[in-house]
Amino acid sequence: MEENKNNEKIEEIKELGVVSSIGGKHKIYCLTIIGEIEGHNVSPEQTKTTKYEHVIPQLVEIEESEETEGLLVILNTVGGDVEAGLALAELISGMKKPTVSYVLGGGHSIGVPLAVAADRSYIAPTATMTVHPVRTTGLVIGVPQIMNHFARMQGRITDFVVRNSKISADRFTSLMMNTNELITDVGTVLSGEKAVEEGLIDEVGTLGTVIDGLYALIENRK
Repeated sequence: MEENKNNEKIEEIKELGVVSSIGGKHKIYCLTIIGEIEGHNVSPEQTKTTKYEHVIPQLVEIEESEETEGLLVILNTVGGDVEAGLALAELISGMKKPTVSYVLGGGHSIGVPLAVAADRSYIAPTATMTVHPVRTTGLVIGVPQIMNHFARMQGRITDFVVRNSKISADRFTSLMMNTNELITDVGTVLSGEKAVEEGLIDEVGTLGTVIDGLYALIENRK
């Protein structure tokens, strides 16, 4: 029986990148969001992705589970489908279960709303967060309606980040539109400490710090 459980857990990690902890002080669910967030369009085979249609039912299961006490979201993402990422962020922010996020490596683009969506957010000392405006690649019809669409989408993202962090809308916009840092793009790359100083992330920490923080939220909730 124990061997079967271990095999199931290994398959769960291999297929979905998730695991429910066993033997810890509290039962928590670890969800990894890595690579490119894949939305309605399928990414190339060589691209490592997180498929939003896989994550959505996991979040519902976590929220409904009587056993799971809290959620740990580990992020190392290069961005991806903006609407899919924002949808996942909305689900995480609306959960009743205690949630923490941990930016490990990078939180690029739509990874920023995902990081701030949790009850408490952490970032590794060597991790970075890249803040830049919404953009797209490929054919775009050059009409005013398209620009208005991008502006409204950017407004939704900015509003979500401001509501779920300590940064102001003006400051977040200023970081997005910075032209002095990225050679081929506009935006800002924030290191771990700088992300905390700007009010995007709550705390710089290690894995132990993050788990202790989630345990504290669980115990306070009880």
